[in-house]
Amino acid sequence: MKEMICIVCPRGCRMKVDNNGNVEGNFCKRGEVYARQEAIRPLRMITSTVSLISKSDLSRLPVMTSGEVPKEMIFEIMKELYKVEVKAPVNVGDIIVKNILGLGVDIISTREVKE
Repeated sequence: MKEMICIVCPRGCRMKVDNNGNVEGNFCKRGEVYARQEAIRPLRMITSTVSLISKSDLSRLPVMTSGEVPKEMIFEIMKELYKVEVKAPVNVGDIIVKNILGLGVDIISTREVKE
């Protein structure tokens, strides 16, 4: 049996998931879905930065994944992001890396940089 604290809402339910996928301790349906997913294959969003070439004072561009990625792939994704260099101008939502590591998830800009 795996024990966890739900992070879906501020309530923070203490839940248990058995090997058959039965969930105990959840207050809402979203917590039940989260617990099952977390027990089978944990997923996470990534927020990070990449190198930025611009005339502004900024040297790093904040980015994030367009969706969740397997938790075990986080370090591989971070290694790839370390290699990325972006030239301004950049808009919020611009795709910086398409389909990172073939996961079907893009890396997108979360800030606008004009020059």
